[in-house]
Amino acid sequence: MEVLIILGVLFLALFIIVPLIERSNMRISNETAGKIGRWIWPLIMVSLVIQLIMMMFRD
Repeated sequence: MEVLIILGVLFLALFIIVPLIERSNMRISNETAGKIGRWIWPLIMVSLVIQLIMMMFRD
């Protein structure tokens, strides 16, 4: 039941946030997107390693 509540809240937030972002005139240049893109994969890998370590020491 908790999963359905979480999914419902996420979809509700999605339907509220996406139109607000589309109405704003915030534009990201290709250079800025490239800089952000360089950080995404290393951050994902670090978070996966941290989660793996946390799962190993949980029990």
